[in-house]
Amino acid sequence: MTALATAALVFVLLHLLISGTPLRQAIVRLVTEPGFSVLFSLASLASLVWLGFAFKDARGSAADHAFWGPTSLTREIALGLQAIAFLFIVPGLTTPTPTAVGQLAVLDRFEPARGMIRITRHPFLWGVTFWAIAHLLVQGKLSDFLLFGSLLLVAVVGPFSIDAKRRRQLGDKWLVFQDRTSNVPFAAILAGQQSLRLGEIGWWRILAAVVVYIGVATVHGGVVFGGL
Repeated sequence: MTALATAALVFVLLHLLISGTPLRQAIVRLVTEPGFSVLFSLASLASLVWLGFAFKDARGSAADHAFWGPTSLTREIALGLQAIAFLFIVPGLTTPTPTAVGQLAVLDRFEPARGMIRITRHPFLWGVTFWAIAHLLVQGKLSDFLLFGSLLLVAVVGPFSIDAKRRRQLGDKWLVFQDRTSNVPFAAILAGQQSLRLGEIGWWRILAAVVVYIGVATVHGGVVFGGL
């Protein structure tokens, strides 16, 4: 369990203390922006792999205390949240957005906020948020809390870190985009700053999300359907 706790701490600190902070700028001055992107991506991948292997080793160990278990209600809620998660994750990964690495040129478009970006500036991270909450609802062991809790924390704080980084990089150019979109899903639409245009999302993205969800539910049904 110590290895999992350490991996979770490293994963969280890597994203909260480096990405989007002044420390990031100091590192960029040493290795350049492209160099930082490569190094940070490799470090993120390595910490995530470490987290996964540590979770596998800790799962079911003597120290893996159970705080809560699944119920019929939490299973149903988790099932719905998983579906919503993939509807954010898949379009979020495939929709051009200036919040993603290497896609700042999207801001130069006549309408940079299209499709899922009209709903939220950070669809992928919101998808991870829903995904992590769904797992925590039906998996209440210490190992689950460390794995999914760390992913949830990074996904919730991530949008604020990204927005702060973009404000420093782009100034007023970013503020215009930020004022016309929202972090919280549908907030900009409800405020009248955006309109919901499902056709812009791309039906193929929605279909892909459904297919991925069904595939994960079939292979990973123990988590999705609560058959733990």
